[in-house]
Amino acid sequence: MNLGFIGTGKIASSVITGICKSKIKYKKIFISSRNRKISQVLKKKFKNIVISKNNQQIVDKCDWIFLSVTPTVGEKIIKDLKFKSKQTIISFISTITLSQLKKAIKVKAKIVRAIPLPPISLRKGPVPICPPNSKVKSFFNQLGTTVEIEKEKSSINFWSTSGMMAPFYELLRVMTDWLVKRGVKKDNAQKYITSLFLALSEDAVVNSKEDLKHLVRESQTPKGLNEQGVKELTKAGFYKSLEKTLNSIHKRLNK
Repeated sequence: MNLGFIGTGKIASSVITGICKSKIKYKKIFISSRNRKISQVLKKKFKNIVISKNNQQIVDKCDWIFLSVTPTVGEKIIKDLKFKSKQTIISFISTITLSQLKKAIKVKAKIVRAIPLPPISLRKGPVPICPPNSKVKSFFNQLGTTVEIEKEKSSINFWSTSGMMAPFYELLRVMTDWLVKRGVKKDNAQKYITSLFLALSEDAVVNSKEDLKHLVRESQTPKGLNEQGVKELTKAGFYKSLEKTLNSIHKRLNK
């Protein structure tokens, strides 16, 4: 089958990279030329990448269409594209609902919303999809771990937490810079912090089958460094601020 990507930003590029490194069978991947720099890099890096003249060519040539544009762009362009009922359309657009997509697409194609994140380029990380679809699930299981969501309203919760990606990287940056200011070489500082959080995440996946509170308790000792860290961040309102931010993102998506 042919795969088509409308939009060639960070997420689309990451998904395409993951696909090309996987064992997913496809004939060609058609991509838009909107971001010429990224599209050219992808074409040079991987085989069977075709840079399309326009978005309609992608729709005409492909069996699966991935919508990876901003909500503003999506609202402008989707309604003018002529889709086919036999196609599968997967939207990465955060604020355009299934009902809005169906109205804009017009034909009775299979429409699924998905939430891939940049680590999909490494074929790692969760990919929530809504509604459940066996073929789409199998596809994304080759690029990470598919999480099927029955009700679209619940998917908003996952979209909200995906908004914590940049804040997470900012946390890593702040801790790295803190070490650098104290004389640690930047390469060593960055390697230590990223490796530390990678190990903590892997430990959480393996050992959090019951409740993450267990890990919070187990990682603290009386009057120890981690107990101090939790207490001071709690006192500073760090965790409440995190929850407040999630609520704010959720409210925006729930409009």
